[in-house]
Formats: sequence, structure tokens, C-alpha cells
Amino acid sequence: MKRAAVPSILVAVVLLAVGVIAEAQQPTKVPRIGFVSGIGGPSNPGPNVVGFRQGLRDFGYIEGKNILVEYRYTEGKGDRNPSLVAELVQLKVDVLVVGGPGGLSAAKQATKTIPIVIVTQADPVGSGYIDSLARPGGNITGLTRLTRELSGKRLELLKEVVPRLTRVAIVFQGQQTGELAAASKLYVKEIEVPARALTVQIISLVVRGPEDYESTVRAATKERASALLSRLPPGTPSAHRKQFMDLAAKSRLPVGSGQNLDTEAGGLLSYGWDRRDLYRRAAIYVDKILKGSKPADLPVEAPLKFEFTINLKTAKALNLTIPQSVLYRADRVIK
Repeated sequence: MKRAAVPSILVAVVLLAVGVIAEAQQPTKVPRIGFVSGIGGPSNPGPNVVGFRQGLRDFGYIEGKNILVEYRYTEGKGDRNPSLVAELVQLKVDVLVVGGPGGLSAAKQATKTIPIVIVTQADPVGSGYIDSLARPGGNITGLTRLTRELSGKRLELLKEVVPRLTRVAIVFQGQQTGELAAASKLYVKEIEVPARALTVQIISLVVRGPEDYESTVRAATKERASALLSRLPPGTPSAHRKQFMDLAAKSRLPVGSGQNLDTEAGGLLSYGWDRRDLYRRAAIYVDKILKGSKPADLPVEAPLKFEFTINLKTAKALNLTIPQSVLYRADRVIK
């Protein structure tokens, strides 16, 4: 007896069902992000990681479930950037998130294909990393910081607080060669215009590390500086940061900075971009890239939130009276 032929439509339905089941059983690829931070460590992630994690949560990402993040920390040692970035490239991460010139330089040299999201680069166009802020080109995009505007604002605030401010020493830390030297030179160039308008003379001083702090403060005093502008790297250990602030206070030199880390360590005031918010916004770029956007087409953006902090304890120790008009503008007052 002949077997009945199976209708072709039934065969098609069965094959389709098998295909759907097979597809459903395929594990969904979880994106992997490489994140290099100059601040914090595994036990104390710091504001960079805290902000980034908040940004991921805002977009519905849950670490370990629908996204993986490989965190690496330089712990204040900029020379670790190349090896940490190379490690992440070897892991074939889908996106690299880096902050500062050291991280970007290492990332650019390590890969031309993996998308790179920058967070705190001062001048990515002038440094030759991207074509323009509006259309970066290549595999780099992210967030820059407004050094020019912020530098002038810090100097203006110091002038309001420190009577008869005429000379300010900018203290740079690190080996001033290559990209770091270029960034320092840019900072000085950008602050010269507001300094002239405020009739303040700028002096540049360089320290290699904590061993130079005391001699640098002495040099500032010898140069008749009335105040200091700190350019200690974000990854500077808190003990070293406090050491510098204590030496400055001992020499009656108020310190202005772009980081509230300095003010918390004993500096007089800080005015700068909100680090946590900037890293939170880095997650926006990561989300867009994972959904198919190309870094070349994503405009590089500037900070939106800024933070002004005053340390009243330091002001009192230096016998300085902070005008009420300045206090009213502060986002945070340390008492």
C-alpha cells in the first residue's frame, strides 16, 4: 500500500517551527565594554565608575545580565594606560571608554576599529584625534571639557576671594613631554586672556611628584605668588593631594582648582565640570553605538553641569573672608 504524500505546506510549517526554536535557543550576545579609569580602584570605584553605572541603569542596562563591563584602573599611574588598554583590546570589547589624554593616546594606538568613547579630553580637535566636534570621523567620539571658559572662571573667583591678587602660580604635575606638555601649554595659553583682563600675572611651575611639593611651594613664594592653581592629576592619591594642600596653607597660599577633590583635601575653592555627570553621559554614547550608530557621526559634546565648591575651614585658617556674593553662588560649602 502506498504511503500518503506529506503536503508541502505542512513541511514548510515544520521547517519554519524548527528554525524558530533553533533561533530561540541561540544565546544572545551580551555586549562587553572596556572602561579605563584614572580614579579609584576595585574596592573604591570612584565618581567615574559611579557616574557611568548610573548612566547604564538609565538605559536599562544591568551589569552581568544584558551588558558586561571590564573595569581597569590606572590608580594614578598614567604609564599603565597602554597595557590596560591592550588587555581590553585583546578581550575584543565592543566599545572602549577612556578618560584623559593618556587613555585616549593608548586607545588610539591600540585600535582603529573598536569604537572609543572619550570623556575628559581637553582639546581632541587641536590634538589631532578627531576632525571636528560636529563630525569626529574615525572611531572616536564622546565628551570634551571647556578648559578655556573654566580656567578663566577659576581665576575670576580667586580674584574675588583673595585681596590684591596680582600673581598666580599654576602647578603642573608629571613629566612635561609630548601630549602632556601640549595640554599644559594649551592651559596656559587659554588662561592668559582672562589673566590680562584681571591684571594677574601667570607663573608656571612643574612638579614630578610629592618629592617636589615642598620646593615648588617655596618657589611660588619666592616668585611672590599670591595664590596657586592646582593641576594635580585626578588620579593623585588623596594622601599626596592633602600633603600639597597642607604645604600651600603653611605658606599662606590659597589654592584654586578644577577638582573638588582638591578642595576636600584643603584647597580654598574649586570650579569645574561635574565629573560624575560627564561619565553618566558617556553611557549615552555607548548605548547609541551598541544600537548601530557610528562614532564618526556622533558629535563630541561639552559638559552641561558644573560644580563650585568653597572650603570655609581653609578660608578661616588663611584669614580670608569669603564675600556673601560668592558664597551664594557655591554649590557646596565645606565647613
